[in-house]
Formats: sequence, C-alpha cells, structure tokens
Amino acid sequence: MDSRRQGIVEVAARLLHERGAAAVTIRAVAQAAGMQAPTIYRFFEDKDALLDAVAEHVFATYVAGKAQSAGDLDPVADLRAGWHTHVGFGLANGALFALLSDPARTHPSPAAEAGAAVLRARVHRVAAAGRLRVPETRAVELIHAAGTGVVLTLLATPPEDRDPSLADEMLESVLRTILHDAAPVPRDDATALAVAFRAVAPTLPTLTPGERSLLTEWLSR
Repeated sequence: MDSRRQGIVEVAARLLHERGAAAVTIRAVAQAAGMQAPTIYRFFEDKDALLDAVAEHVFATYVAGKAQSAGDLDPVADLRAGWHTHVGFGLANGALFALLSDPARTHPSPAAEAGAAVLRARVHRVAAAGRLRVPETRAVELIHAAGTGVVLTLLATPPEDRDPSLADEMLESVLRTILHDAAPVPRDDATALAVAFRAVAPTLPTLTPGERSLLTEWLSR
C-alpha cells in the first residue's frame, strides 16, 4: 500500500475510534493528516470509500485470526469461540461495528463480507458433523442477526450498566434453535441392525450372562 494512502487510513481509523463515523470527513482527515483535501481524493473517491478502507484496515487482523482458528476445535466449540471473539471485537470497536452494521450503507464492506465467509465456513463444519437441525443459510442468518443485535444493544448501554451475561444467553438461545442435542445416529442398514441387536442382546435366552454382557459391550463400541 502507498505510504500516503496508509497514513490517511490510519488517521481516519483514529478519528473513527475516538470520535465516531460523523467525525470522519474528508476535510477532517486531511487536516489531521497534514495535507490538502484534494490529496485525499487522489486515493479515495468519497467518504464511503475512505470508510471502507478504514474498515478493512481495522477488520483485517480480526478476520485473519478468525479464519486461522477455524478447524482447530470441535465444530460447535469453534462456533462458540467465534461468537465470543465477534462480540469482543464489536465492543472494543464500537464506532466501526456500528458503521459496518448501518443498514443505510449502499454497498457491503469487503471486510464484512470476509467475516461473513468465515461464519459460513464455521456453520458448514457444524452441518458436516451432523449437528445442525436447520438449513445452513438459516443458521448463518440467525447467528448473524443475534450477534449484531446483542453487540448493538450492549454498545447502546453505558459500559458500567452492561450485563455481560446477555451475549451468553443470546448464544445459548440461538444454539438451542439450530443444533441437535447430539450427533444423529447414522441411518445406514448396518448401523440400524447393530443398534437393534444391541437393544435385544441383554434378553437373548441362548446366551450366558457373561456372553450377553460381552456382546453388549462389543456392540456399544
């Protein structure tokens, strides 16, 4: 990245963090960066383009960390970890999170799209493990809506009045909606036969108690 463009983005990111999105104007960024406004326009078409660059700058490390952790844990544990990281990032970067979540934005941020891709990958792993009880798209929508809502709610509450359990309770509510209690039993014929035989093995009259116990143990493996 051009050093001047990088400097502009870093100045804008600082203004966003300290004063909110309304303070990130071309004039204000130019003044804080010690340059003329036309210089800003050499790199960014307008304020929205500059804010997109700021979002990518701040969000890049976060998304990279999310992507790197995916696959290291049990799929459901990984989904939980992603939720907590998402909430933590939102609370630590309130102005940026509100900006990315603003429905008035006319086009999605590439950074937000990258984050959504990581969420979809996590949900797909849960589905592949047989734990998902709703379609993947529905699960992604529920998690995204709940995560965005809980962060915005907490951001709207003074820090000293925030209830940290709100995010945890919201997560548990969503998981109860989208997950099976346990991985479903495979439905192939061989497995079905083994399950049925295991159920009746303890009552088979032709086996000794020791044989019935051994057979039940073997079928449970």
